[in-house]
Amino acid sequence: MKKLSVAHGLDYLLALCAFAGFLAVLQTFILGKHYIIPTILLLPTVLLGNLAWYGLKQVKWAQHVNFWIGFIATSHLFFAVFWAKTPREILGSAFEPVFIALTLVMLLLTIFYARGNQLFSR
Repeated sequence: MKKLSVAHGLDYLLALCAFAGFLAVLQTFILGKHYIIPTILLLPTVLLGNLAWYGLKQVKWAQHVNFWIGFIATSHLFFAVFWAKTPREILGSAFEPVFIALTLVMLLLTIFYARGNQLFSR
């Protein structure tokens, strides 16, 4: 297993999301007694898990997909600072510091991921 580093930060973040998806599948299937919802949740869980796995194995196409997932997530967080309504209502005055910090962390994670894996160097 790779050491925890910023060069694999997005891989580990996607693996964490896949694990959360796995727990959601178990919760909806076992505790919720639903049978359609878990199969719908299982698709993105398997996809994220495979992207994390192949990203950690240094497969370039998976690393590029992981980078673009990080880029889109960063963009989403950035635009949420200006236009999100529900999180702003939930967090109140803590909304801006929380979302600005999350945006910066995600931005740095994505930049270091691209640099550490030499995704755009020749």
